[in-house]
Amino acid sequence: MRSRSADNANRYAFATSEKKYERKVNDMTMKSTHDSPILVTGAAGDLGAIGRNLTAMLLAKGHKVRALVRREDERAEGLRQLGAEVVQGDLTDLSSMHRAIEGVARIYFGMSVSEAYLEATVNTAAVARHHGVEAFVNMSQMTVTQMSITETTDSPQHKLHWLAEQALAWSGLPVVTVRPTVFLESFFLRLAAAGVRDSDELLLPLGNGKTSPISAVDVAHAVAVILDDPASHIGQVYNLTGFESADLNHYARAFSEALGRTIRYRDVPLSAWVDTLRKFGVPMHLVNHVAVMAELHAQGRYDRMTDDLFKLTGKMPTSMYDFVKLHAAQFTQSQVAA
Repeated sequence: MRSRSADNANRYAFATSEKKYERKVNDMTMKSTHDSPILVTGAAGDLGAIGRNLTAMLLAKGHKVRALVRREDERAEGLRQLGAEVVQGDLTDLSSMHRAIEGVARIYFGMSVSEAYLEATVNTAAVARHHGVEAFVNMSQMTVTQMSITETTDSPQHKLHWLAEQALAWSGLPVVTVRPTVFLESFFLRLAAAGVRDSDELLLPLGNGKTSPISAVDVAHAVAVILDDPASHIGQVYNLTGFESADLNHYARAFSEALGRTIRYRDVPLSAWVDTLRKFGVPMHLVNHVAVMAELHAQGRYDRMTDDLFKLTGKMPTSMYDFVKLHAAQFTQSQVAA
């Protein structure tokens, strides 16, 4: 049996550690200026990536940005041309994260759908705590809002996000949590562009449920505002939704208006849609995740609206019409062929 004196000693040690961490954070906060770089993970992401857009926005605000990339390629070089300091590394590797975090004051943590998501979160958080960062902005998912200790979803990724939020809460880090709904760039561009382009159909297995998709660029704007001056945001959770919540027939009409031709929504069978993703070599962890998202859409679980984005940025979210207009070339066969 543990003695009462041993338990008291452990509690004292933990409390002392907490106080030391708080002093370290307070010291950094007082010294924090634009001279301290902000770490952006996932900075080399491609289509609609939050990290890449966030990097450009923070640099435009006069901040130094340290951009973490997984590999050296043309995307990493593009970040350097923007003015970012590029660091190559792995979110699950301690040495990588020490190189990335040492000397930074604020962190944006975002990672693509991955089986290693929880490991990456805890690894990054542990190193961030060691270095005493003053703000840790965590990119989560709005589905977590409806999850609890007794209820998750069938998506392994959703559970990893929920567990990651728990771990960050226990860490004592100065965390800001951002929970966006589904991204316009994922379902409505990456997964739907071919059907719109080739057959004038919005081919998605989302049933008749309403959804409020948001642009990743809008989310990046919100994160940029938080990281620019994080003090008042520490401990907050921001649920970010799009311009409106509507069903897919409504969004098909927005496509039609934006493209100047009739686009119809066709609710495709989920099993066939999943088979197509598998044929294209999409990892099973990601396939399982988006399949659950599709089912939740059909159940109306994405029929949610908040004004958090407007409160943070003072701007309305990008509408489906404006989004399709912006990416019209990718929805138009002749322009893609050219």
